[in-house]
Amino acid sequence: MVEDELFVAMLVEDMLGDLGCTIVGLASSAAEAESAARTAVIDFALLDVNLDGETSFAAADILRDRKIPFVFITGYGEQGVRGDLRDAPVLSKPIDPRHLARAVGAIERD
Repeated sequence: MVEDELFVAMLVEDMLGDLGCTIVGLASSAAEAESAARTAVIDFALLDVNLDGETSFAAADILRDRKIPFVFITGYGEQGVRGDLRDAPVLSKPIDPRHLARAVGAIERD
């Protein structure tokens, strides 16, 4: 999971735990996100778009190249996502647990 706000990360971790998911790592900066995207062994990723003035788009590019699914989380809606990445699912903040469950379910079915 990529999230620079600790409180949000803790909330999402709880929601994912309720869905039977395990967080294997937390990145809180664009650089950490890119590093994890290159090396982490994961089923999918949740990427906060805005990371203290930077974005998670480079990490998304790496994940896409590795064929690892990801979901963006943003307070800006789809318009906050780079145009060529808008085919990825986008969850709005604050995150609705039902929407998160649907996004995770869709990833698991693919």
